[in-house]
Amino acid sequence: MGAPRVPGRTVLFQRERTGLTYRVPALLPVPPGPTLLAFAEQRLSPDDSHAHRLVLRRGTLAGGSLRWGALRVLGTAALEEHRSMNPCPVLDAGSGTVFLFFIAVLGHTPEAVQIATGRNAARLCCVTSRDAGLTWGSARDLTEEAIGPAVQNWATFAVGPGHGVQLRSGRLLVPAYTYRVDRRECFGKICWTSPHSFTFYSDDHGHTWHCGGLVPNLRSGECQLAAVDGGFLYCNARSPLGNRVQALSTDGGTSFLPGELVPSLAETARGCQGSIVGFPAPVPSRPQDKGWSLGTRNTPCPPLLCPGVQEFPGEGVGGTCGGWVPRGPFCHPQPWGDGSEQPGWEPGLGEDRRALVPVLPMRCAALPQSSTWLLYSHPAGRRARLDMGIYLSRSPLDPHSWTDPWVIYEGPSGYSDLASLGPVSGATLAFACLFESGARAAYDDISFCMFSLRDVLENVPTGSELPSHRDKPWGRCRPS
Repeated sequence: MGAPRVPGRTVLFQRERTGLTYRVPALLPVPPGPTLLAFAEQRLSPDDSHAHRLVLRRGTLAGGSLRWGALRVLGTAALEEHRSMNPCPVLDAGSGTVFLFFIAVLGHTPEAVQIATGRNAARLCCVTSRDAGLTWGSARDLTEEAIGPAVQNWATFAVGPGHGVQLRSGRLLVPAYTYRVDRRECFGKICWTSPHSFTFYSDDHGHTWHCGGLVPNLRSGECQLAAVDGGFLYCNARSPLGNRVQALSTDGGTSFLPGELVPSLAETARGCQGSIVGFPAPVPSRPQDKGWSLGTRNTPCPPLLCPGVQEFPGEGVGGTCGGWVPRGPFCHPQPWGDGSEQPGWEPGLGEDRRALVPVLPMRCAALPQSSTWLLYSHPAGRRARLDMGIYLSRSPLDPHSWTDPWVIYEGPSGYSDLASLGPVSGATLAFACLFESGARAAYDDISFCMFSLRDVLENVPTGSELPSHRDKPWGRCRPS
């Protein structure tokens, strides 16, 4: 394999001389075309306590070319005396309605203060558009409806950031996380919390919203979702444990099985948000082939799968291991061979730890080829947020299945959001990535790029070509 190709990029949001900074990107394709909606936070400075409001740029894709409209402030996506943060859009393909979720945080209260005091200052809000982002309705405060009394036991919470998904059942899913208060001491002045990922969901096209159960064991935070083989919903989350955390749901995000660390996906120091997108796998040209056919006739892409709609592949199609009853974290005969406690287990959660040992006759390394693949975007640097990487998993149920990264941008990089665009300009399957970038700091710009599945397959390292040092992928890292 030669030197990896680097896709061309367009800067959509750029830090201004006045200090205005753009952070926390979210990307949503809306058919037909599709139209691309690129969201971000506009901040008075890079500090998240100086977040201000949400902004949008609309891109129109036609004939292989993409034209971007001017930056627009989403004036209705706000509550009085609150700052708007964490854009998280999701499309209801049936009605064509875009739901833009966000949190509205009172004043300039930082997240760290909420966690330390156990006093939540965030509200769950959304605005909707029925014309692909041209106009937006007024903000709905969904905190009481979707969370209710449980919010009293949360130090804070947030959605996404990044995109949500819709399942074939029609269920809309918004990824989220909370810092749950585990106990209070010294008359409530000292607060002990633990972060946990979960979902907000709607089964009636967004008329009502509900709160799902938390990932029960490992500390997990900012997350994204994808439907994968065997009827599972897959969650990939930021974690302070040194690696990403992934967890499965068997009921469409209403609850989650215990999570597991992903040894092949290292976190940066202090962690960073990452993005996940699922898509139909290509099929081998011949059973013995190592290559993959990218012809449209061979790609199982049901026409019902509009951008943002996730399908649960059929039960048993390259999915669960034979005879496995999913009672524990993915596919391991035992999570830890010495019987020791799972790293990062949170005390006081009340789970039955025996549930961590699934009944499994074979290891996940023996899983057959999946009908759903995943892409993941995240900075490739281990010590700092450097070099935006694209990772591929051909077997999402196996946490060891991820490739090392294809670095699509060298230099400071941060939060990102991926989107699957479908066939674009002759490519069987195209993707887009909206990501924080810069020459000196990851919050200088927010950039956009497009690439095809063929680009991914030709550039992700495989087999003996896997780099051994995640801190310097391809040996070309630039210092920050």
